[in-house]
Amino acid sequence: MTLHQDINPSITPLGRGAQSNAAGRFERHHRHYEGDGWQAPEDDQVLRTRTSMERPRRMISYNRSPDLPFDRSINPYRGCEHGCIYCFARPTHAWLGMSAGLDFETRLIARRDAHEVLEKELRHRAYTPQPIAIGTNTDPYQPIEKTHEITRNCLKVLDKYNHPVAIVTKGALIERDLDILSGMAKRGLVRVGISITTLDPDLSRRLEPRAPAPKRRLAIIRALTKAGVPVRIMTSPIIPGLTDHEIEALLQAGQRAGAQAASWIMLRLPLEVSKLFQEWLRQQYPDRAAKVMTLVREMHNGQDYSSQWGHRMRGSGPYARMIALRFSTAARRLGLDQPQPALRTDLFKAPKSAGDQLSLFEMV
Repeated sequence: MTLHQDINPSITPLGRGAQSNAAGRFERHHRHYEGDGWQAPEDDQVLRTRTSMERPRRMISYNRSPDLPFDRSINPYRGCEHGCIYCFARPTHAWLGMSAGLDFETRLIARRDAHEVLEKELRHRAYTPQPIAIGTNTDPYQPIEKTHEITRNCLKVLDKYNHPVAIVTKGALIERDLDILSGMAKRGLVRVGISITTLDPDLSRRLEPRAPAPKRRLAIIRALTKAGVPVRIMTSPIIPGLTDHEIEALLQAGQRAGAQAASWIMLRLPLEVSKLFQEWLRQQYPDRAAKVMTLVREMHNGQDYSSQWGHRMRGSGPYARMIALRFSTAARRLGLDQPQPALRTDLFKAPKSAGDQLSLFEMV
């Protein structure tokens, strides 16, 4: 393995998805590692995760994408230690002057005091509640959440305000927050999507090196369902020539674990992700690399990716239509083709805090 740019080539990137660390697309200069001749201690020969802190000015991000079922989201962290090689969010690290490769999974940013910023936004007099999505960019339950508890603190705020939330995760740490989620579920304020890409533990370890194993994720579905939290299994992404044969098995496993609904997204390779994924594919599955990329390009008019709305999530052409038909047929047979219940917005209310003026009726 050859590590590019500013990573010491003698360091072993154990448990990492990316194979390189090319400079971000906005950088004017490229960095190259030059050793000083000193032998690093053995303990420093492993590429370790570093976390820095950021106080955000805003937490709620709004979008107008017709491809998405929500118009707002929050992201507690930048970067993701799970290291999923296919992650479409990798290019966002370029905005921070870092690489979409190894930097994305080793140089993380925790958004300190996020819950305070979120609460301030919810209290704004012009705010109108609609479901907030958490986990649409990076996983809110990645390993560093155990230390920082930013996701949990944000959930406490949403719970206090009776604000609806939809969570997407691979992380087993969500079970820690069942004390909050179960109560919100009783009020129709939460639903969760658990992403499972494959049932093959070896393939999962290579694709998503620091995410929970497939069996563990099925256990998460069972735990959430037992606690009364509505769950859907997300067979995402479907990787042509690598995981596409598992569609029916994934849906059946999810249904048996208690999932009430299902969804899917095709592999997406925007910007730097294409090069990183192909680099990984050639190393891990050289015998399948050509087939996988041929099918990917077939769905995007010969390109690695198309960002066109209505196309980017599923692709087009005969192969994409076949996958869509297989998924819909299996989901219907298993009873997973029903939409999850709508989240309630009518319960939202900003609780009184110190210094708030009482209304005339509250004074009587």
